[in-house]
Amino acid sequence: MDPRGTVDVHTHYVPRGWPDLGEGQPWLRVDSERDAMILVGDSEFRRIQSDCWDAGVRLADMDADGVARQVVSPTPVFFSYDLPGAQAASVCRIFNDLALEICEPGGDRLLPFAQVPLQDPDLACAELDRAVAAGHHGVEIGNHVGDRDLDDGGVVTFLQHAADAGVPVFVHPWDMASSPRLERWMARWLAGMPAETHLSVLAMILGGVFDKVPDTLRICFAHGGGSFPFWLGRFENAWHRRPDLIATSAEPPSSYVNRFSVDSVVFDPRALRTLVDTLGVEQVMVGSDYPYPLGERPVGKVVDDADFLSDADRAALRFGNAERFLGL
Repeated sequence: MDPRGTVDVHTHYVPRGWPDLGEGQPWLRVDSERDAMILVGDSEFRRIQSDCWDAGVRLADMDADGVARQVVSPTPVFFSYDLPGAQAASVCRIFNDLALEICEPGGDRLLPFAQVPLQDPDLACAELDRAVAAGHHGVEIGNHVGDRDLDDGGVVTFLQHAADAGVPVFVHPWDMASSPRLERWMARWLAGMPAETHLSVLAMILGGVFDKVPDTLRICFAHGGGSFPFWLGRFENAWHRRPDLIATSAEPPSSYVNRFSVDSVVFDPRALRTLVDTLGVEQVMVGSDYPYPLGERPVGKVVDDADFLSDADRAALRFGNAERFLGL
């Protein structure tokens, strides 16, 4: 393994406590020093352990997996996009400041990413500036705000601001659709999340976002870009065959694959090969989804198991691409 170690661009944190956010909002029931439950209103959302908030536990796991640095991003349930803008901005300030406290013991090994009230572009831009000045290295956003996708005018304004400020953006799927068919077998996570991410990349392309925002925007989509890399051929074919409905971008879809990155949370070397072949080795970065159960441990295993990668490719995926994305 290269002595520089892996840079993991996809991990999450949860503080061990926070002020009351109001009725129906997330809160934490601490069950022990190492165990807690996130609740939304009266409903249990997710059981978590101390690796969500304890830098010592996190750093020990990083050492075990050969991880030099982690991007530490919010857990999407706290985005608060359903709240009025000013209230959501207050929630973001609380969590962004707590993230700095969680990451501080790790020094430059733990790189916090902020959250912003994306439903209000002016407040989102202001909170991004405040958070970066305080020590955040980037921002995580959800892949939609209600029915507004990433080509919404307000979201585009925020992305332009992030590009101008040189702040990297990590897009995470969240708030997946629910139905009786999707409530079995964690299907919202197994099928809904890849579909949400795929839809967001489509919106960036067909909504003309990549045509409007400068190529200085550094943006990465979680979970290997969802189902998008596998279905680029279908997308390209539709763009040419139904231009009356689909050819709303300046160029065909394949022209934009160098405008965004994805993480490597795909678990199977065959899927990783699709990412590399479709997007280019320079557009893929190691991610783990640490510390959640559907993440990858040890971190970067899929890269180690991919026998088609050269040593130079592995170095790019493990740290080179991430260092460029993060501006390190």
